[in-house]
Amino acid sequence: MAAAMAATAVERAVLEEEFRWLLHDEVHAVLKQLQDILKEASLRFTLQGSGTEGPVKQENFILGSYGTDQVKGVLTLQGDALSQADVNLKMPRNNQLLHFAFREDKQWKLQQIQDARNHVSQAIYLLNNRDDSYQFRTGAEVLKLMDAVMLQLTRARNRLTTPATLTLPEIAASGLTRMFAPALPSDLLVNVYINLNKLCLTVYQLHTLQPNSTKLCQQLKDKISVFSSYWSYKPF
Repeated sequence: MAAAMAATAVERAVLEEEFRWLLHDEVHAVLKQLQDILKEASLRFTLQGSGTEGPVKQENFILGSYGTDQVKGVLTLQGDALSQADVNLKMPRNNQLLHFAFREDKQWKLQQIQDARNHVSQAIYLLNNRDDSYQFRTGAEVLKLMDAVMLQLTRARNRLTTPATLTLPEIAASGLTRMFAPALPSDLLVNVYINLNKLCLTVYQLHTLQPNSTKLCQQLKDKISVFSSYWSYKPF
């Protein structure tokens, strides 16, 4: 019995020593590796006017619509902004061809890129606050830090993989439609967003919907009800 207890005590002492080594050495080694990875990732979010050396690289994205030739063109992304857009659009109803491009004095900031970069920067900030001089005292402290870092990285990924769903009034109010020359027809709205590794352009053509039959019936009933209640007359 005594021998078993002694063996258990030795095993516990060994485990405690390994855990202290984990907290004092391996944790900081992993944090340093994470910092290097995230700093490299942050460089890929280089923004215009951020103080980095040299001009921000431009990337061209060729537009195309699946199975049709209704949308063709090129979008130019520079940092977090669309710096150029050249789009040809074939209207589905009358096959009218429209050409429009960004005005020379305009750029369109992509909020998705800005948000993703901010989340990566926040993750780096959390790691920098736990440099080599910091001593972790409990495993719970490490878990809390990892959860906070993972939350920021998940939010960064989600901003690029799951674009926000905007209503048509929100798209109309965004101002993107007013950046083109010549001006877009009043019945067209456009939206640009990132989805995974793709830069997407969506064009909406608005048209007035005729009220459906049920709605027409209800409207007529409502009008009859107004007069019926006024005269206290029951037609049924």
